[in-house]
Amino acid sequence: MRIADIYEKDEPVLSLEVFPPKPGYSLKTVFRTLDHLCDLNPSFVSVTYASQGESTNRTVEIASRVRDEYECESLAHMTCIGHTRQEVASVLDSLEARGVENILALRGDMPSDSSGIVRDYHFASELIAEIADRGSFCVGAAAYPEGHIESKRISHDLDNLKRKVDAGAEFLITQLFFDNRIFYDFMERARYRNIDVPIVPGIMPILNYKQIKRILMMCEVSIPAKLLNMFDKYSNDPGDLAKAGVDYATEQVSELVEEGAQGIHLYTMNRVPQIREIIFRADLREQM
Repeated sequence: MRIADIYEKDEPVLSLEVFPPKPGYSLKTVFRTLDHLCDLNPSFVSVTYASQGESTNRTVEIASRVRDEYECESLAHMTCIGHTRQEVASVLDSLEARGVENILALRGDMPSDSSGIVRDYHFASELIAEIADRGSFCVGAAAYPEGHIESKRISHDLDNLKRKVDAGAEFLITQLFFDNRIFYDFMERARYRNIDVPIVPGIMPILNYKQIKRILMMCEVSIPAKLLNMFDKYSNDPGDLAKAGVDYATEQVSELVEEGAQGIHLYTMNRVPQIREIIFRADLREQM
C-alpha cells in the first residue's frame, strides 16, 4: 500500500523506524526486534539505509520481509550521494522485484573525505525525481524543522524542501526535534510555501546519553532548558535517564497528537520496551 494513501486517514498514523545491524552481524537481532514492534500494529515500518555494500542489500531484505512476513507496510530508506546512476537503478530494480513500493529518498551524509566521490547526484530532489519517473514507487523525503545543517538560512532550506515536493515527494518525515513549538512554526512556514503534502513529526526518545550526544552533534538541533536539566540530573544514571527520556517523549507525542499531527514517526533505535511504553502511555494504540 502506498504510504501517501495511508495518510489519507482521518486518524494520525503511527510509524516506527529500525536500522539494520552492522555488516558482519546477523540479521536475527533486527528480526527479533521486529517481532515485538510489529505486534504494536504500526501503519508502516521504515528501514534505514547505509550506502556501503552489504548494508544496502540488508535494507532491501528487511523492508521486503517486513511487508511479506509481518504483513506490515514498509518504507525503505535510500541515499544517493556517492552512488552512480547505475547503482541506484540496481537498488530500485531490487526493491521493485521484492514488492517494496515505498521509498524515503535521501541525499545521505557527505563523507569526511569527499575528494574523488562520485557526483552523479548532488541533491535528494534529483533522486526523488528519478524514482518518481519510474511510476512504481511512492516517494517520501526528509524535512528539517530547524533547517539542514548545511543550510545557511531556514528560507533556503524551505526552498529545497519545496523542490523535493515538486520533484515528486508525496509525504515528509522530519528530523528529530525536542521542542514542539519548533515543529509548529515549521509547519506554518511550510504551508505558507505551498508545501501541502503530509508532514510527519519524527520523535527520538532519549534513552542513552552517549548515543544522543553523538546524534545531537551531528544534527545540531536545539536543546530546551528542560532537556538540559534532565541531562545534568541523570547523565551519570543510565536507568533514570532512560525513564526520564520516555517521560519526555511521551509528553511530546501526546501534545503533537492533540494539536492535530497527521502521524507520529518514532525513531526506535531498535529499543522495544521503551517504545512500547511510549505508545501505550500516549494512547497511540487506541487512537491509531
